[in-house]
Amino acid sequence: MSLTTLGLELPTDPRWVNIDEMNIGDILIDHAYCEQKAASSCISLIVQYSDKEELVEVLTPVVAEEWGHFQRVLKELRKRNIPLGRQRKDEYVNQLRSRLRRSIGDQKEQLMDNLLINALIEARSCERFKLLSENIADEGLRKFYRELMISEAGHYRNFIELAETYLPAERVRERWKEFLAVEADILTNMDVRGDRMH
Repeated sequence: MSLTTLGLELPTDPRWVNIDEMNIGDILIDHAYCEQKAASSCISLIVQYSDKEELVEVLTPVVAEEWGHFQRVLKELRKRNIPLGRQRKDEYVNQLRSRLRRSIGDQKEQLMDNLLINALIEARSCERFKLLSENIADEGLRKFYRELMISEAGHYRNFIELAETYLPAERVRERWKEFLAVEADILTNMDVRGDRMH
């Protein structure tokens, strides 16, 4: 993988791993909710686009994988006697959705945007998991995050390939570049926080 994993325009601030390691309980809680939301997002896509046979076929196992990741993060929390606690606001995802999702317009374009938002979240998660797998002190968590990094890279590809199934690849790539630029701008203007996965 490149420095900016999966073509992301802006690498994570290197301070993030050090900040994160000091707040491992908080990051695991946030991570648990990220996995839960990823599963929910795939379910929503399946419900919304139930007429898209390939989408349903591809995303159904992703739901199971994301829920499995949620269960694995819960296990890591239990090992450390850390309660799950309440869900936190995800400023990163909220900004992506508010700046990139269309409220009206062509249905195929809306489908593409929904898939690409999910691809972007998976790509950033993959990059963060890579950093954790290479830098965090806890050996068990390093292995854990390496496994998740590989899985998230696969999910990223699922979303991109689905977008290219329903729209011309050239249009998807053009829109993807716009998404990457917006995501880089969002991260540039966000504080580096060690209690959040994104």
